[in-house]
Amino acid sequence: MDAQLRKKLHLYQLSVVFSVLFALIGFSYNVWRMEVSEENNTIRTACFEILINLSSLEQLIYTAYYDGDTKEGSPRKGWVKVGLIVDLSALTGDAVKKKAIALKEVWSTNWNTIATSKDSVDNIVQAIDSVRTEIKHLLSSLE
Repeated sequence: MDAQLRKKLHLYQLSVVFSVLFALIGFSYNVWRMEVSEENNTIRTACFEILINLSSLEQLIYTAYYDGDTKEGSPRKGWVKVGLIVDLSALTGDAVKKKAIALKEVWSTNWNTIATSKDSVDNIVQAIDSVRTEIKHLLSSLE
């Protein structure tokens, strides 16, 4: 084999190796990016659902306290919403999960007086706002 053919063969082999390496690196990055995107999508969806349920819980509290409507402002409905918020928080970050658990604790000590006590309403609404703030922080930090 002459030197020129050997040189072409060597160049061909190098280009094949670099092509395969480039394809592997590109594929690996694409897989990683898709995983991160899927995780972020799950977090966003859970956060939006939590925000919807926080608003519903707040509306329930205001209905019970300000309107005196114990049917629409039923604490049983509140327990369901608080439970759902805590369950959904498992799909988000640890900070949101901690705030949701703290909301559940505040709810558990104040639920029975939401129709009559402004302090109970304020405590629960403050816990709701705390979860909201943490969700906004989490959403703004996503890649």
